[in-house]
Amino acid sequence: MHKPAWDRLSYLAKQGRNGGRNLEPEDLDELVHLYQRVSGHLAHSRVTYRDPALVSRLTTIVADANAAIYGTRASATSVVRRFVFESFPGSVWRIRRFVLAAAILTLLPGIVVGGWIANSDAALDAAGPEAVRAAYVEEEFADYYSSEPAAQFATGVTFNNIRVAITAFALGIFACVGTAGILVFNGANVGVAGGLFAAVGEQARFWGLILPHGLLEITAVIVAGGAGLRLGWSMIDPGDRTRVAALTDEGRRSVLVVLGLIGAFVVAGLIEGFITGSPLPTSVRIAVGVSVEAAFLAYIYRFGRSTEAEGSLLAGV
Repeated sequence: MHKPAWDRLSYLAKQGRNGGRNLEPEDLDELVHLYQRVSGHLAHSRVTYRDPALVSRLTTIVADANAAIYGTRASATSVVRRFVFESFPGSVWRIRRFVLAAAILTLLPGIVVGGWIANSDAALDAAGPEAVRAAYVEEEFADYYSSEPAAQFATGVTFNNIRVAITAFALGIFACVGTAGILVFNGANVGVAGGLFAAVGEQARFWGLILPHGLLEITAVIVAGGAGLRLGWSMIDPGDRTRVAALTDEGRRSVLVVLGLIGAFVVAGLIEGFITGSPLPTSVRIAVGVSVEAAFLAYIYRFGRSTEAEGSLLAGV
């Protein structure tokens, strides 16, 4: 209903950069009028709807109009701060139920497959020849983390993890099926590795190698999967919108999650490159992983909840 006014204000704001000097007097009057009107829409949306995508869009339009009228723009520091402390954690908190579903789809197959291989001779034999399994547990798994110089390794795994996360998110477009498949597959793969170590009583060694970086890395993939599931659910249950409109709206919201997770993958990659394969004591390496994971979860909980409570998910990109 109000979309034409929003689009018009956005157009006038772009035309009126540099303090509105490029606008005709009547256009400037219209800009001021629409600025006041859409500012009211923004305030109402924050309190009533708490729709991150809608609030984000209106915030951007109002900020651009403010810049056109008063000749000021938010600094790059302000934009980044809003993204880090409002947009990203708020977007993750909004899809928390889908993140929980993604966690189940990842962790349950890992537990089942790992337990099966650890306790079934038939499953263990199916996992590979004994010599291959022994080489994997005794050498290959640990050697992987020191197979390249730390900086090069960290860069490689970071880009790979980002690719996996983007894939898990994007495949949600297929009514959640693609995302669910990626999550189950990744979880089962971790379960296979854990099961092989457990079968020969080397569980402690496995956890010592996987937990330092894996806690944050797997959590980030799960969050990306949650965004993919939410994207897919918009196709299954679009509400009173068309499926195309629902998919577009949800895609705009969820991309904030994927962008924010890049930072998490960079941190996880640095840990995997410089700490996981290092000669540090196992307890120290695990403590690093647990501390970083706890900090990430606390960050999402603290700022995600406050953003939702305030109803003010601001544009960060």
